[in-house]
Amino acid sequence: MIKPSRKSQKRHMEQLKTIIRAHKPVSQVALIDHLNPVIRGWSNYFSTVVSKVIFQSLDHQLFAKLMSWAKSRHPNLNTRAITSKYWGFSSGEAWVFKTGTGEKLGKHGETAIVRHIKVRGNKSPFDGDWAYWAGRRGRYPGIPTRVAKLLKTQQGQCAYCGLSFLPDEALEVHHKDGDHSHNQHANLALLHGHCHDQVHSVETNTKTGKDSDPQVGEEPDECKHSRPVLKPSR
Repeated sequence: MIKPSRKSQKRHMEQLKTIIRAHKPVSQVALIDHLNPVIRGWSNYFSTVVSKVIFQSLDHQLFAKLMSWAKSRHPNLNTRAITSKYWGFSSGEAWVFKTGTGEKLGKHGETAIVRHIKVRGNKSPFDGDWAYWAGRRGRYPGIPTRVAKLLKTQQGQCAYCGLSFLPDEALEVHHKDGDHSHNQHANLALLHGHCHDQVHSVETNTKTGKDSDPQVGEEPDECKHSRPVLKPSR
């Protein structure tokens, strides 16, 4: 199992320790602003390996250093008073280093562990399989950014039928709420062309006594590689 090395952990904690020492006279908000980018960057770098237990250990070490920082600022206060001043509860989680206005220090353990997925042995970035590579990397030459991001979010699978996209299939962007001006990522889904037709067919049938909105129909393909699934016979 691949884990962050002890040398890397020690170097990271030394960096955090240096920041805390250098910011003894500053406010809690300023200290949080300096620590968060370092914690977030290091955690993201090791988020693809076996790091969960190590993240928790680093959070415990950081807590001890922050407690020392707080006590040095208030030598006349007891531990209970210090913790109530600099720590609080956030979404049911105890011991969150946060200010009274809501700014909080991120934790290593909050970073999700996402395993690296090996590239298939028969795949190459130059093989023209844009559906696979855009779904894996979130970008591909000639593919609209919105389509590529949806492919990555959906892991190269249709949001309706769950089947993987193939390079020769038509792809269409579906607006979940039917509002074509609402283009936020959460409101979009990438579907096969025929799946998109089925979605709108179901929506139309659920409307009692009303025709479907003419704008809520089949949306044009956004990818230049897309083409109709069925070709007319000659």
